[in-house]
Amino acid sequence: MSFDLSLLGWTTSRAAELPSGTVPARVARVDRGAAEVIAADGQHHVRYAAHVRRASAGDPVALPCVGDWVALRQLPEGRYELDAVLPRSTAFVRGGVSRDSVGGLSGDGQGQVLAANVDVVFVAEPSMHATDFADLNRIERLVALAWESGGTPVVLITKSDLFEQGLEELLADVHAAAPGVDVHAVSSLYGDGVELVRGYLEGSRTAVVLGPSGAGKSTLVNALAVDGVMETQQVRAADGRGRHTTVHRELIQLPGGGLVIDTPGIRRIGLYGISEGVELVFSDIEELAARCRFDDCGHDSEPGCAVQAALENGELPERRLHSWRKLQREAVWMASRTDARLRKEQQNKWKIIHKEMRRSGRYRP
Repeated sequence: MSFDLSLLGWTTSRAAELPSGTVPARVARVDRGAAEVIAADGQHHVRYAAHVRRASAGDPVALPCVGDWVALRQLPEGRYELDAVLPRSTAFVRGGVSRDSVGGLSGDGQGQVLAANVDVVFVAEPSMHATDFADLNRIERLVALAWESGGTPVVLITKSDLFEQGLEELLADVHAAAPGVDVHAVSSLYGDGVELVRGYLEGSRTAVVLGPSGAGKSTLVNALAVDGVMETQQVRAADGRGRHTTVHRELIQLPGGGLVIDTPGIRRIGLYGISEGVELVFSDIEELAARCRFDDCGHDSEPGCAVQAALENGELPERRLHSWRKLQREAVWMASRTDARLRKEQQNKWKIIHKEMRRSGRYRP
């Protein structure tokens, strides 16, 4: 049996990355300490080599992930082991973030790769009824991470057949929340917009579908795959929310070309290694900030603040400014987890704040 790896996105330029004596394969699914991979001679269940396990113990981002290209080495008994993860062209990485009573945000500094070597990131956002609008804050966060991954974000408003009125207004709001990003309404049940989505996967391109549980991700994958490869469940009628039908990430080859990675529902996404993603999502606010009178404008009560002027005249929604500030704070915090100098600056900042609160009598231990 021989399989053409070019159908999975393999290119000859990657051959130079292979360690001597190994063969390439693409990760289709990951289990604990092992992976399902597709190689030229078929599909294999392989365990990680000892040095791969050691490397990932210190850095979870180094763990093999769905979509990774890996090197397999054949052992004397004939089976393969996963010898190396080849350099990723793109990687969608989330960080662990939790609330903190002092600084407002805290992070565990650990990243998790949700999908690798992805060309397109489909951000699936459900909207079941005209009164149940999309979560624009979640869209902004996912699109920022998508830009940061190196892939191209595309927002899909799913289950559009359940939307009786106001769909055009919703699409306009999403366009404003994700400037420069394609936004489409999709009904996987009736096939509306499915062919348009399929068009993003031409030429053996790979996409990942991300979004909350109940967003219709698996239903969309089934519509793309035609023969229904993923199990689906109905959402609850009471609140329109779905159960976690998909419990693992899986790479699926589509008929006619292209690949898609289905993922479990995402409850919370922390930023990780953000540099330009937030700026791209909030390019409208960045442009306004560049017109402020002062370079170090805090966009609160400073004279000549273009951001506050846009708020007052209705050009900029207050929700969007709040979301921008929140993601900026989180990005700075996550950067401080690995940047000693920045971390020291943040510690000094809070020491000054607490000292001032004690001096003014506002601090109550």
